[in-house]
Amino acid sequence: TLAGPDPRGAVRAWRADAHRHPSPNAGPVEASFAGALGVRLGGTLSYGGRIEHRPVLNGSGRPVRVTDIDRAVRLSRRVGLLALGVTAGASLILKGRGK
Repeated sequence: TLAGPDPRGAVRAWRADAHRHPSPNAGPVEASFAGALGVRLGGTLSYGGRIEHRPVLNGSGRPVRVTDIDRAVRLSRRVGLLALGVTAGASLILKGRGK
């Protein structure tokens, strides 16, 4: 939520919709991304020619547009960098404590 353009939207969608996704691992991430980007994800989807009906995440968001792909990639990169920074910082703190 800290890396996105709309942290409140990310938290709101995460709290409201993460549990509705069939995957306990992907649900929080997809819901947070949807809220951060202000888009609606899920619904009826086609995966490899197979139709799936999934819950809508961030139902108040707008439909996804092609330009959202670049926005999602940038957000994903920021999340990765933030995770790297937190991990590196925690490692330095733990090493400083002799652990």
